[in-house]
Amino acid sequence: MNAKDIMTRDIITVSPTMKVKDLAMTLIKNQISGAPVAGRDGKIVGIVSEADIVAKRGKDVRAIMSKKVISVGETTTVEEIARLMATHAIKRLPVMDQGKVVGIVSRADIVSAITQGTPTSIHTPIYDL
Repeated sequence: MNAKDIMTRDIITVSPTMKVKDLAMTLIKNQISGAPVAGRDGKIVGIVSEADIVAKRGKDVRAIMSKKVISVGETTTVEEIARLMATHAIKRLPVMDQGKVVGIVSRADIVSAITQGTPTSIHTPIYDL
């Protein structure tokens, strides 16, 4: 099973210039806990989450986003995605194809795949830090 099998395809991206208050409203409205941050050219420049809103200070997304973006391709296995999430203590990974975001995989997507009886062999423990 690969990223393309479990990823969410309707991606909500936010702008680095978006105000933190607007970001919070976007997350709540769309019932998501984080989003990729896209520059004017559509390139992903960061990731922002509820944790960033709570833990960091700033007026706009640029000030609070995580600038280090770890992403995967559509053929990345669920096992590798889980390993990356655990190793880097992250909860979502953008899925990229030729430099463009085509989806996002969250821990919830992995859990959902497991509940549907999808055979996965995740050997990396995932801790809720």
